[in-house]
Amino acid sequence: YKVMLNGPAPWGFRLQGGKDFSMPLSISRLTPGGKAAQAGVGVGDWVLYIDGESTSSMTHIEAQNRIRACGDRLCLTLSR
Repeated sequence: YKVMLNGPAPWGFRLQGGKDFSMPLSISRLTPGGKAAQAGVGVGDWVLYIDGESTSSMTHIEAQNRIRACGDRLCLTLSR
């Protein structure tokens, strides 16, 4: 499923995993009432794409930087 978060940051979630951890990127924490929680994002959801770019080969830092670069709009494709 896809969510579109309107910025600016903070987006209200924390990532875990990444290629450097040999784990898929996923949501490890949500801020209660934050933008991600309001959009229906769940803890444990896998992050498949950030702004249309596949996360399958992204390290944790690359994913964080990609999210930071989004500015006023963050589009995530997630899987439960």
